[in-house]
Amino acid sequence: MQEKDNISVSAPEHPTAEKQYIDLYENCREMIRRHSADVMNDVRDRAFDDFKSKGFPIRKVERYKYTDMAALFAPDYGVNINRLDIPVNPYDAFRCDVPNLSTSLYFVVNDIFYTKALPKSHLPEGVLVGSLKEAAAEHPELVARHYAKLARTDEDAVTALNTMLAQDGLLVYVPKDVKVDRAVQIINILRSDVDLMANRRVLIVMEEGAEIKLLFCDHAADDRKFLTTQVIEAFVGENASLDLYCLEETHARSTRVSNLYIEQQAGSRVNHNIITLHNGTTRNRTDVTMAGEGAECNLCGCVIADKQQHVDNNTLIEHRVPHCTSNELYKYVLDGEATGAFAGRVYVAHGAQKTTSQMRNQNICATKEARMFTQPMLEIYADDVKCSHGSTVGQLNDAALFYMRQRGISLKETKLLLEFAFINEVIDNMQLAPLRDRLHHLVEKRFRGELSKCEGCKLCK
Repeated sequence: MQEKDNISVSAPEHPTAEKQYIDLYENCREMIRRHSADVMNDVRDRAFDDFKSKGFPIRKVERYKYTDMAALFAPDYGVNINRLDIPVNPYDAFRCDVPNLSTSLYFVVNDIFYTKALPKSHLPEGVLVGSLKEAAAEHPELVARHYAKLARTDEDAVTALNTMLAQDGLLVYVPKDVKVDRAVQIINILRSDVDLMANRRVLIVMEEGAEIKLLFCDHAADDRKFLTTQVIEAFVGENASLDLYCLEETHARSTRVSNLYIEQQAGSRVNHNIITLHNGTTRNRTDVTMAGEGAECNLCGCVIADKQQHVDNNTLIEHRVPHCTSNELYKYVLDGEATGAFAGRVYVAHGAQKTTSQMRNQNICATKEARMFTQPMLEIYADDVKCSHGSTVGQLNDAALFYMRQRGISLKETKLLLEFAFINEVIDNMQLAPLRDRLHHLVEKRFRGELSKCEGCKLCK
């Protein structure tokens, strides 16, 4: 390890991507633990052992066949193990508020929960939204009961790496039968003067009958290389309702690897929407386990990519019990030399009768250089089910292009309108109307080749 301005930096001469992180942990283990909480530290060594034994997955591993993970983690990044206070006032920097959407606004700077200014609005009694590190110290039983229980380090090397390095993050806890009417918005800001790796951790715990809407927005404040690992664990109790929206709008030098694990109990409902508007390289993994009868899950995603951008979405929905419903819809529009990948698998276990599942992946490659890889899969061990899956990859409809051109619409505007109409099906599934309207505007600007920036926003210049 080297030290640069008190930020630990992995040495570039390490022969493998794994070795630099192994050396980092062995050399800085006590420092990592000192700036975290006991509950998080309790699983750290086990995660380290799992990472050492597994190493980064190669492309021959089925769930990672479309993204070279070792290559993403090989470069030299700084890691803020000492938890230095990086100067930023997110309220000055961030002006991209969604009109007419009244939210409780929180910030995470790199991988540290921002505590210097919190929303003036009050959450319902018993609801917790705050630093995972502090929550683990104040509510150790709550965090210990859930932390690293869904995100198993022996099954995924990125999850193991995040677990051994993460020192803080976000806790969202909603007690039994509590409904949070105001949406909670989390702004993840990447800020650094050097190339930086951030390891974010999110724990969502919803008791029986709880309801909440969460909006995560990723932004980069500096033109540096950023590598972000993110692990989200969401426990959704009986008859609980979780709406989870994730919007990525960073830049071409940003790499994001996110693993989301959701467990649903009987009668629960989950709506998860993930939107990639601007990025460098993105790899999203979503695992949903339906553990109680009558659970419903809706996964939606839309991707707009150009230049050399790469977006890989990988999903797994496990129907372990009868009478559950899942729906998936992912749409990509790829321009330039962009690469997209979607691999979705629905697993229906023995005895999971009356399962209903539908999966669709539809894609447009606007240029001959753009590439899309798609792999929808069904694995069914029950005989009384309704399951379907489908995938399409194509270009813009020539007949529609000709029809609109004949009516005096320019070729550029014609392409924009067709692409916009294609993507809108995903956006229209969102429950938050102001967010839905705002995304229509941002998507249109993205298709026009503009950075979707708001007046006065210093992040999106």
